Amino acid sequence: MSIYTELQSKMKAVRLVESSDALPQLIKKAETQELSYSQFLLSVMTYEQQRRSEKVIEKRLKWASFPIYKTLEEFSLQEQPTLKKQSFNQLTDLAWLDQLYNLILLGPTGVGKTHLAIGIGIKAIQEGYKVAFISMGELIQVLKTEEMTRKSRLRLKRIREANLVILDDLMFMAVDRREANLLFDLINELYNQSSILLTSNKGPGDWGELLGDPALTAAILDRLIHRSEVIQLGGDSYRMKYRSTIFH
Repeated sequence: MSIYTELQSKMKAVRLVESSDALPQLIKKAETQELSYSQFLLSVMTYEQQRRSEKVIEKRLKWASFPIYKTLEEFSLQEQPTLKKQSFNQLTDLAWLDQLYNLILLGPTGVGKTHLAIGIGIKAIQEGYKVAFISMGELIQVLKTEEMTRKSRLRLKRIREANLVILDDLMFMAVDRREANLLFDLINELYNQSSILLTSNKGPGDWGELLGDPALTAAILDRLIHRSEVIQLGGDSYRMKYRSTIFH
């Protein structure tokens, strides 16, 4: 066994897997830059640390189940006149996450609620938080099938373990009493444990009609709105403004 092969083997044995796989490049860089032994060792450890961090982020992005990758840098404040830059900065510095605050984004379809929610979620992952994204329709289905399918149990496990749970299009459809109770049970579980970011095109005053139970609606609102920030987004639909067309 050559020294090179033995070195790779021992690196893997002590779980320096990432730098073991990149050893040829690391050695070449060290020779080119004429690094000292300590500098080479530091470059190996730095590479290992960076790659491990990158892989954690990649895994958490996958587990978050975002429907599309949309960053905060892509969000145009110029298209959203109701959201001031100072407010945007306060939302995106994520201090509210550590305080277990909830964030409620309200507004009509197409004004950027989901984009902003996903952007915040991606930044949270990059800063070390666990995030779960799910739409209202999918959440109800997952809750109803938790006891029947492993996939639903796994999805809910990740939701319950997340630091930030993003519920998209909350109250976009009416739910029956059983579904409303399942939704309440989950929100009650997350209360004082995780931050919830929800988007909706209906204000809290309209939720009772969709849930069909005033007492249950009050209980859900009590847990969501306690320690929360409500942001009302307005303006024209971004998707309509910049829609593609087959006509010229």
